[in-house]
Order: sequence, then structure tokens, then C-alpha cells
Amino acid sequence: MPASDPKTALPDHGLAQPLQEPYSPSRVEAHWQQHWRACGQYRTPEPRPGQDTFYALSMFPYPSGNLHMGHVRNYVITDVVARVQRMKGKAVLHPMGWDAFGLPAENAAIERSVEPGRWTEQNIAQMRRQLDALGLSLDWEREVTTCQPDYYRWTQWIFLELFAAGLAYQKEAAVNWDPVDQTVLANEQVDSQGRSWRSGALVERRLLRQWFLGITHYAQDLLEDLKLLGGWPERVRTMQANWIGRSTGTQVLFPFMPPGNDQGTVAVEVFTTRPDTLFGVTYMVLSPEHTLVDSLTHPEQQATVAAFRDEMARTSTMERTADDRPKRGVPLGTHVRHPLSGEPVPVWIADYVLLDYGSGAVMGVPAHDSRDFDFARRHGLPVTVVITPDGQDPPGGEGSLEEAFCDDGVLVNSGDFNGLPSRLAKARITAALAAQQLGKEKTVYRLRDWLVSRQRYWGCPIPIIHCPNCGAVPVPQDQLPVELPRDLPLAGKGGNPLAKAKAWLEVDCPVCGTPARRETDTMDTFMCSSWYFLRYADATNAQQAFQREKVDQWLPVDQYVGGVEHAILHLLYSRFFTKALADRGLLGFREPFQRLLTQGMVQAITYRNPRTGKYVAPAQVQDPDHPLDPEDGEPLESFFEKMSKSKLNGVDPASVVARYGADTARMFVLFKAPPEKDLEWSDADVEGQFRFLQRLWRLVAAFRQRGGRLNRAPDSPTTKLAAIDRQVRRCVHTAIQAVEEDLDGAYQFNTAVSELMKLANGLGNLDKASDGVQREAMDTLLRLLAPFAPHLAEELWRQLDGAGSVHSQSWPQPDSEALKQELRDVVIQIQGKTRGTMTVPSTASQKELERLACGSDIAQRWLKGTTPRRVIVVPGRLVNLVP
Repeated sequence: MPASDPKTALPDHGLAQPLQEPYSPSRVEAHWQQHWRACGQYRTPEPRPGQDTFYALSMFPYPSGNLHMGHVRNYVITDVVARVQRMKGKAVLHPMGWDAFGLPAENAAIERSVEPGRWTEQNIAQMRRQLDALGLSLDWEREVTTCQPDYYRWTQWIFLELFAAGLAYQKEAAVNWDPVDQTVLANEQVDSQGRSWRSGALVERRLLRQWFLGITHYAQDLLEDLKLLGGWPERVRTMQANWIGRSTGTQVLFPFMPPGNDQGTVAVEVFTTRPDTLFGVTYMVLSPEHTLVDSLTHPEQQATVAAFRDEMARTSTMERTADDRPKRGVPLGTHVRHPLSGEPVPVWIADYVLLDYGSGAVMGVPAHDSRDFDFARRHGLPVTVVITPDGQDPPGGEGSLEEAFCDDGVLVNSGDFNGLPSRLAKARITAALAAQQLGKEKTVYRLRDWLVSRQRYWGCPIPIIHCPNCGAVPVPQDQLPVELPRDLPLAGKGGNPLAKAKAWLEVDCPVCGTPARRETDTMDTFMCSSWYFLRYADATNAQQAFQREKVDQWLPVDQYVGGVEHAILHLLYSRFFTKALADRGLLGFREPFQRLLTQGMVQAITYRNPRTGKYVAPAQVQDPDHPLDPEDGEPLESFFEKMSKSKLNGVDPASVVARYGADTARMFVLFKAPPEKDLEWSDADVEGQFRFLQRLWRLVAAFRQRGGRLNRAPDSPTTKLAAIDRQVRRCVHTAIQAVEEDLDGAYQFNTAVSELMKLANGLGNLDKASDGVQREAMDTLLRLLAPFAPHLAEELWRQLDGAGSVHSQSWPQPDSEALKQELRDVVIQIQGKTRGTMTVPSTASQKELERLACGSDIAQRWLKGTTPRRVIVVPGRLVNLVP
């Protein structure tokens, strides 16, 4: 239902505390939080005809049970955006939910001997209380929890939509295996060091049958549409473009020559960006997991090849591809045919070739690729130079090469292509391959299909039934959700109890009625977070995941706020889901987030003993200027680092709120640094913001004591004002203009808070202004304050008898007349050096400025009565007299 108008429908609420008492954040904040809940202050309204909408969204949290300062910064930033847009008259959607499935809950449940669902529900209740304590303007009526059947029913429905579109499929593949969490990981969940994004374990490679989503079908769209995302940080767009990794080159086929069939009809496919080096191929190397390895292995080599493949399955990608690691491999004992020369090329498998990069096969060109060069030298393979800088064979012969030549050049030892520059040779060799149907130009992507199978319990069940007759059969939609059975025994990491839950596992095939089995893998949790922003638009719909009309009304998200660590995983997957669902006719847009703000980390002072590596809590350090280990007296090193329990440098948001109040915490995280930069925690700066809020309390109390009220509109001065009134109005409207510039897309909250502080300073002589100007100043100050310190602004607004809620007032607009200055200071320079200033009418012409400067005391003192031969005037700023 639409929200009531708080200006007219609010009940008599009372006030939190008398103004004559010192400001008490705990009393003020508890009072107004309770009131906002009672009156549905932040319920999402139904937009009026012609009313603009605004969707403000923070990345929803995993319910760990405790907020950290990174959460606080994220949610406060989004809250300020939402509050400002409401005051600008827009219908605002500002929801919250929980990314509640996943390994942490399951592992915590195993460690604590509790059921994951109950552990998750307890954490959600606790974190919701913590979020409410921050005074966030969230619409809790649209809350979603991904582990609840009323949500994951629709995650399963979306999976089936993708299945119907041919985008969800199962295949056997070499996968990333986390040996600690005992589950498969997507490529995006393995860091650059070859470690799991969650456990930190070195990832192994295994061959398993898994479910994938065909994100590669959208590789070009995902890349091309990055140019539409002008509201995203350039850094994030670059990260996505690099991950998608578009390359244009040549697909080359090397015909298969198995024993006894020299004219074999099968070929090994290779992709290369350097077809100009084709005549330098001296061997072919496959990934150990390549599907053709068995076919190409000579019987005499089977044992050796099998042993090497087993070893590679236990070796992490990081270890296999490390630059400082010797390149290892074994020959298969067979050959493929060179597509142009016809010569036999021996086939090997090697550790440095991965199945999920390219085609899993590499043509070995040791003279022109550093990895191939190292491999060839280690295993005694030929090195044939086919590219030189000047088109001449290398002096001393090919055996004298000390390293690979990897640049473009001129072709040698390449038959009819000798003497061609690389650029031209690439095109001609590709054409020659195409003429023989052994190659063609091709565009490939680094991006691989998204592996979504997880061998763990606490996740969304995949809605597939495996029938011995019908194969993989989708669960009928009227049987969704496939509920995850609760209270199953968790035997420990690596044991999926779904495989043993007979009553749940064994079902009849919905097509033929034959006894069948459910899929026991659960979905990657990123499946749940790749569409939650759509559900918020229609969160209570029990018949559909969402109505297209409602989603199209609110989306794309106008402002999305979250960590840059999600640049590849969540943001890329969400873009893929949006495009795929749009192609199914379910959405009217193709990009989910118009603007993205990636906030910096919250850092704190960290102390560490450099000898022992032990961290020391800041509270244990007696002298921060000369920190010593309290146990052994050794000097400690100090530096700022991301807050972490393990580093003993975390600051509990609850303790800050308890001591200073939520408004102080909000003001600090907004003021300390620009939102995209890292924020260094400072107790002194927290204290500073608390003192500023106390000063505002006293400022309003003094105004009230003088009889000040906001129970009628501020005067609109039409007659000539006294000087103090002009000064106050200029200060007020300068602040309005500056804050608006800081918040209008740039989101420089730190300078906006600074402008509020300057405004408060500028109102030091407010009591000398007229009543109407005083009311205008206080009215504006509280409206500008409202998004930043919502509790205090609400209390002070009501203390001054303001109508309705301060959060329902319109956003202040600057008055151009008030911004005009009658007088201004202009710099006087003598031969380019500043010598003083003069005060002149703001309307003074260039000729008048020249006259006033030449007649000034400064000119008389420095020019000693001489007339300047040249006068340079910068209107409104300076006059330079050149003698």
C-alpha cells in the first residue's frame, strides 16, 4: 500500500528530551527509530503519475551476525543518497535483504553443532537490530532472505528459464577443487595466486560432471555494453573487460595421425594470435585433461601418461603455471600433421597448458614463445626460428638462441611466406589455411562458462531430476520450490547429506514415471545474488518472481553501492542474468545498475612485533608515538591496514554507537574521506564529529530560547535587508549551492559535511539577524543536516515546531539573489607579485577596477608615484600593475 504523507498523518509523538539538557544521542535515536517504525516512515510509495522514481541499493550482506565498519560505511552512503532523493520529491525504493546460503553458515553449523538455518536466522535477527540502530531509511517490508523457500523457489524458476533457453547444461569438465571446503569453485572464485576465495587453500584440478551456465553466449554483449555504463568507475569496467578478454586470431587444425591411420580424419584445434609463427611449430602440447589425450596416446605410453595426469590432478593451477617452475610434460608417442608443411608434429601433454584457456591445446613454437622455449630446452625438442627483425637467419645458427624472440618481424624458414612482415603474413597464412579448410580467422574470449554446481548442503537445490530413461528432466514449475530438507545430520566438511536423504532423493520421473533421483549438487550462492535486486521491486509476489511492469518501473537501479571486490563475480553475473532474462521477454532493460559506487575500505592503526609477527591490540599500546610490545617491551611497527579480527585492529560499530550515537558514526564515515577512497579510523575525528553535533544542539537551543519557531514559512525578503541579514542569507545559500554540487552525482560526502560545518560557523551571529532570516537559516540547516544525521535533525525540527517530519520536507534550493555579493576583495599585484587587496563593488567594471587599483595606497607605496605602463585586469579577481 502507498505510504501515508508524513506531513499530515503523523501522530502526536512527543520529543526525545528537553533542549535545555545536554544532547543525549541514545535518547534521541531510540525515540525516533521507534517512531519511524510505528508510522511506516520509509515504506516504499506507489509512484504518482509523472513522479520520478529512484532505486538506491547497497549490496546485501551475508548474515555473519555482526556488522563491521565496512558495512556501516556502505549502508550509510546509500542511505544519504536515498534520503536526499526523497526530499527532492522522488518515489524512492531503498530495500535490504540477506545473502544467506553458503559455506560459512554450513561450516559454522558443523563447528557449533547447530542447524545452518537456525544459525542463519539468529544472525539475521541480530544484524537487523544493528542496521536499525544506524537509522537507515530501509523498507523492511521488502526484505528478502535467499535461504527462505519463498525466495529460492524463484531462483530455481530462473534456473529452469535458463535451462529452457539452452543456457544451463551439465558436462564433464576439469574443475577447480577446494580441498578444505571440499567443493568445486568457479574460475572467478580462484584468486591470482591459485587459492580459494573463501578458504585460502591452493586449488586442485579434478574431472567431474558439473552444471554450467552459458555466460560465454553473452561475452560480446557483456563487453560491448560496458561503454553504456558511464556511471561506473573506469577501474571496474576495465577489470570486467580484461576478464572477458576478447582476442582475435586464427583457429588452426592439425590433422590427427593415430597409429595405423596416417590419413586420420580427426584434428586437434588450436587458437593462436600469431599465425605468422606457424612454420616454427616443432611440437604440439595438450592439457593433461584434454578429451583427446586418450585417443592420441600410444599404447606403450599409457602408463606414463596416466601417472602424469594423476599428478596434475593434485596440483594447483598456480603451481602448474608459475614462471619460476620448470615446465614438465610427457610425450604421447603419436603425431599430428602440420597443416601447411605436412610434416609430422609430436604430441605432448604438459603442466603449463590448461584446459579452460583457449582450446586446451597449444602449438609449440619455442623460438617465439618464452614458455615453449623453456619447455623445448628442458625436453630436447627442436627450436626453429621463423621470425627475425631483419629477415635474415640468426647468426651462429638456431642452437645459439638464448631466449625466445617474441616480437613481430620478417618471416624466414617459412616457405612461400619468406620475406613477409608479420602483419601481412598473419593474414596470408590464415587465408592459406582457410583454402585447405584447416583454419580460419576467429575471435575468442578468456571468459569461460559459469560453473554453478557445489557439492555442499547449505545452498539452493538444483531443480533437476535424473531419469535413467529421459536423462536430466526439469522439475515441473508447479512443484517448485524443491525445498532443502532441514535438520539433516552434517557429518563434516566434504559430506553432502542430500546424497543420503533417501526420502528427498528418490522420486519418480515427471515425464515417464520411472524411479529417478534428484540432483544433489546445490547452486553457487552467486546464483541467488545475481537477481535479488529484481525481487525487491515485487518482493511479496507469491505467484511470480516479479511482474515485468513493476520491475521495469523501478529498474535499472539508479545507484548501487558496494565493494570493488565484487567487480568480477557478482557484477558480471548480474549483468549476464539481466541480459538472459531480457531475451526471455521477462525484463525491459539489459543492464541492471546505472551508476555504481565502489567504496574504499575502512582501515585502522595496526601494531605488529616485526620479530615474532604477533599483532598487538591498540588498546594495549601505552605510547602510540613509541609503541612497545606489552609482553616483552620490544618496539612495534605501526601502519594502517583493513580492519580485521586477526590483526586485532577492528572497531565494533556497536561500541561507537553506544558511546557517541549513530549520527556521530554516520557523520564520521562520511566526513573522513571521499567515498571511493580508503578511510583511516581516528578516535579524535569521531570525537570531533560528536562535538559538532553538540554544537548544533546548542545552536538550536539558543534559537528556541529567543522564541524561534519553524511553524510558519520563512520570510521571502523583498525589501532592502540589513548587512547582517545579507551576510547570513549569503552564508546559508552558499551552503545550499555547495552541498548540492557535492551530492549531485559526484557524491563527495566529505566536502558536503564540511560545508555544513562552515554553515554552522557562519551562523555565529544569527541572533543579530531579523526573525525571518533566522527562521530561514535554521530551516535550511536542519533540512541539509537531515540525510547525514537523521535522528538529530528530526528531533531539532520537532523542537522548533516544524511541520511533519524533516525527512518529508523539500530539498533546499539556492536563491541567486542571496548569493550576490555587493562588495568583494580583489588582489593587487605589482609586476606579478601580490602586494595586498582592495574591497570594491562586485559590479565594478574593468575600467573602474583599473582606476581604483591605480589610486590605492598599495599602488602609491610600491610605484612611488609613477604611472604603470601596463595594467592587467582579471575581473572580480585581481589587478596586476606593471611599472
